Amino acid sequence: MTYPFLQGLRVIESSAFIAAPLAGLTLAQSGADVIRVDIPGGGIDYARMPRMPHPDRKGRSLYWTALNKGKRSIAVDLRRPEGRELIQALATASGAQAGVLLTNIGTPWLAHDVLAARRADLISCTIQGNGDGSTAVDYTVNCATGYPLVTGGGSAQQPVNHVLPAWDIACAYQAAFALAAAVFHRQVSGQGAELKLALSDVAFSTLSNLGVLAEAEVLRQERPSIGNHLYGAFGRDFSTRDGHRLMVVAISAGQWKNLVRACDIGSAVQALAQRTGMDLNDEAQRFEARVHIAALLEPWFAVRTREQAESELTAHRATWGRYASVRDALATDARLSLQNPIFEKHKTPGIGEHMAAGSAIRVSAMSRAETAPAPLLGTHTDQVLQEILGLDSAAVGRLHDAGVVAGPECDPSV
Repeated sequence: MTYPFLQGLRVIESSAFIAAPLAGLTLAQSGADVIRVDIPGGGIDYARMPRMPHPDRKGRSLYWTALNKGKRSIAVDLRRPEGRELIQALATASGAQAGVLLTNIGTPWLAHDVLAARRADLISCTIQGNGDGSTAVDYTVNCATGYPLVTGGGSAQQPVNHVLPAWDIACAYQAAFALAAAVFHRQVSGQGAELKLALSDVAFSTLSNLGVLAEAEVLRQERPSIGNHLYGAFGRDFSTRDGHRLMVVAISAGQWKNLVRACDIGSAVQALAQRTGMDLNDEAQRFEARVHIAALLEPWFAVRTREQAESELTAHRATWGRYASVRDALATDARLSLQNPIFEKHKTPGIGEHMAAGSAIRVSAMSRAETAPAPLLGTHTDQVLQEILGLDSAAVGRLHDAGVVAGPECDPSV
């Protein structure tokens, strides 16, 4: 679903991979007109896996279409001066809600000062790998954060990379917020802004914001590698009698009391506290006693089926979650279904009908619109050039004839 918070704002997006496209998607789902720029035939991420089956193995990318729904698409040959001129003109076009560029392509012809010479109040946001402009991606940043050494029993000798591109995602949302904030500032002051956001800065600032950096600097200690235990409180996964696994968490005092009551281990917890001298009402001491607490809970789960355990945990308002594959969740979890209003049905060209997420924000008493499926490359080329740059059909036709621009008929995936 799309909300009209940024209705009227136009953003030109020239990007690849995850962070910048996700930032553009976030802006689009808040009502901005995001115009995605690709070269004819698609850029370096247009065929990224997973892809639809296709006789010549060029089926449409589910990854690309998921990140680029809700946007307009133009196909322009950025390798040619005429193509670059078109994008510069679009990025600097007149209008109070225009003049906004989102990119992660550090190229001189899209540099802020080059474009600001054409429009002084330009707002540009460039997502980088490192703050000095050198190359980095999520996975080369993550290895430097310390997390792979403590994830899932990892160590310096056997680090464990998680599969979620967390820094790309965090960077995307921060970039979307920064652009919206810069637009607000321009409305107040009349000033543009050159924004730069580095993946590594997002990662390391997060270490600071979560206390991990100070822990290493001030306490001179590293986070321990503790498998599936929750750091700093009690939480772990347990196996049920029928071979399923559930995650239980007790961070707050209320969560702890509910878990103890649900699993009927009150007397055993009291005995553990007396034996160890620990105050298990304190989350830090529950963390210290995590192995002993887990030993009290394991027999309870071992004699119950998943259904029985879930029912009793829910009845006592304990905090738990079920481990499931995505296909299992699609089949059984109402949160991942059309019962959840953030989801809607899309019919994406080259893919067919499928469920897709709109904005995850829920806003009461506000009208919302469906997010449009990801278009074929160049679906809006003619429309955008005529609407924004004022080119007539003859001029647009000449650009097509010269191979400077392309329409959806040139999309290689369908």
